[in-house]
Amino acid sequence: MDSCRIPANASKCSRNTMECFMVLSTQAQKISIGILCGLFGTMCVFENSLVLYLIFSSPGIRKKPSYLFIGSLALADILASIIFVCSFVNFHVFNEVGFSKEVFLLQLGGVNTSFSASLSSLLLTALDRYISISRPSEYKLLMTRKRAWTALAVLWVTCATIAGLPLLGWNCCVLDSACSELFPFVDDNYLSGWVCFVVVLLGCIVYAYAHVLWRARQHVAYMEKHQAQAGKQNSRMRMDVMLAMVVAVLMLCWSPVLVLMIYSIFGRLSDRLRKVFAFCSTLCLLNSMVNPIIYALRSKELFSSLRRVLSHFRRQLKAPEESPEAESTHKSSVVETVCEDTHAV
Repeated sequence: MDSCRIPANASKCSRNTMECFMVLSTQAQKISIGILCGLFGTMCVFENSLVLYLIFSSPGIRKKPSYLFIGSLALADILASIIFVCSFVNFHVFNEVGFSKEVFLLQLGGVNTSFSASLSSLLLTALDRYISISRPSEYKLLMTRKRAWTALAVLWVTCATIAGLPLLGWNCCVLDSACSELFPFVDDNYLSGWVCFVVVLLGCIVYAYAHVLWRARQHVAYMEKHQAQAGKQNSRMRMDVMLAMVVAVLMLCWSPVLVLMIYSIFGRLSDRLRKVFAFCSTLCLLNSMVNPIIYALRSKELFSSLRRVLSHFRRQLKAPEESPEAESTHKSSVVETVCEDTHAV
């Protein structure tokens, strides 16, 4: 079946045209998307909420700039999962079109803001590691809490501004320009700009981590000459391996979506490719789900904080067993036993 095209004599910005973007044609496809979004979204919210709790419930951890960046990453991933799942499932599974162009662009802006902030937070984390390795003696002077909060503020404002441009007027309805084949009301030129923005972010992340991994090889050579520092160096090496895994997962999750976006700008997509894009979009959600698993929760400080939380939770579960009622029952049984022994004597 040919892709749904907007008739020449019809308004390309009417609500009816949104039905052309509902590419899931079978119930099995809709159920599959619903299960993937429900599973990934639920796990993403739980894991990243746990990361935020561990960071901001530990005074020693939340004071470190590197964990502020991780907290920003967790917050962005939570927002991405909630906004993406609600809007994506509502549109593709339930085929809801009973909302205005402005509401749709607002939802799309929320998704773009959160995903962009997630990638930007990863970039700040990569730059933090870059500075800590390239200039270790000046790290505390260069990376202060004030500068970290300033960087995060600039990050979120920039991402929100770029994501909000379609709602502010940069859309094919206002400009009467070519519309994207993947997103209703979105101008092709804006989509090109957003893809370039994401590609630049990914390129900077890869460059920063490539430098980190290059320095890690120097650490290996250093270990061979200074075995006394092997434990500390091995710890740093394990962290660098985790960072490399983050980059690998990041590229695997984002590459299919970006390739299809670029293809849609220069060519015409078939219905099959548009369905592939819908399923590949869930990979971005998968990336938000695995970020805390392979990065944040592997941190020794966060893991120690998690152990303290679990120990406190276990003590709370044991508290009812050690309640005053249980203690008084235990004492009365002891008294009865003593009395019976006394009578027996």
